[in-house]
Amino acid sequence: MILVRNHDGVIHVVENRCAHKGVKFCQTTHGNTQFFRCPYHQWNYRLDGSLRGVPFRQGVNGQGGMPPDFKLEDHGLNVLKVAEKGGVVFASFHENVQPFDEYLGPLMRSYFERTFDGRKLKLLGYNRQRIAGNWKLMQENIKDPYHASLLHVFFITFGLFRADQKSAIEMDERGRHAVLVSRRNAGGENKEVTKDAGSFKEGLKLNDMRVLDTVHEPWWGEPTVVMQTVFPSVIFQQQINSLSTRQIIPVSPDAFDFVWTHFGFGDDDAEMTTRRLRQANLFGPAGYVSGDDGEVIEFSQQGTSAYPDGNCTVALDGYGTANTQHMVTETAIRAMYKYWREVMQ
Repeated sequence: MILVRNHDGVIHVVENRCAHKGVKFCQTTHGNTQFFRCPYHQWNYRLDGSLRGVPFRQGVNGQGGMPPDFKLEDHGLNVLKVAEKGGVVFASFHENVQPFDEYLGPLMRSYFERTFDGRKLKLLGYNRQRIAGNWKLMQENIKDPYHASLLHVFFITFGLFRADQKSAIEMDERGRHAVLVSRRNAGGENKEVTKDAGSFKEGLKLNDMRVLDTVHEPWWGEPTVVMQTVFPSVIFQQQINSLSTRQIIPVSPDAFDFVWTHFGFGDDDAEMTTRRLRQANLFGPAGYVSGDDGEVIEFSQQGTSAYPDGNCTVALDGYGTANTQHMVTETAIRAMYKYWREVMQ
């Protein structure tokens, strides 16, 4: 896909595929252009995707050329339906897709607008990785608080996310979207709750503790962690002062590309921008925390694909799909697959 602003500032999203021979004509990740031109046969497109020129359309010296019924307006690029909200752009191949606000629903929209409240955004950078697993495993992973206080020993060791913290799982009415909400403890650790989730090494310290330098921002309210999954392909993340989106791009049934976009706000001072960048080291392909996820998802793919008729147990906290006020649950995973089965009929 290509996202482009037209000369009048209107956002368009077009398929990066020439209408002639299907050539991927744009090879850069960002930049500026006055038009799109396919390198193969020089078909030329406006920024809104409409075809504006075809070489030798009238033939040469009365020979060849396109047939008389060939019309430029019938051969533009595939144009997607676009919605823009709070500086974030969404696109769909479905012309009659549900309006985005309706798709989110009121509860999920309130969490989205908590971060994307109209303030100007500041792009800080990207991480990209390819993970050898089915795309749904990453949706599961972010909807799964069960693993977060067990697998991620960095979280446990430095108290960023533990099972004894005040937390909740909330979903839209159809179970397709979810938020995992948690508050970093101010009153110390409940050893009775966390005794089975040991830290990697007792007394471990970072050489540079500034990565844990947290400043409360007024827009947070109470939560210090909000992980929002919007089905099927995007995650919005606040982990203390680190803000990012994560985009899931399926490549095949057993691989997907994972793109992190780290951002801040236009009115951040230099100190806050540096803080967000430092804390971004928790995430991405080699992140102190997220490196764990990429690895276990590949392990999961290896184990489950070897037994296509096997079963997995997703029964923590019963078999329901309701919201909870704790993180010892797999309710959001069950809800997602309930919705997925409906969609897939």
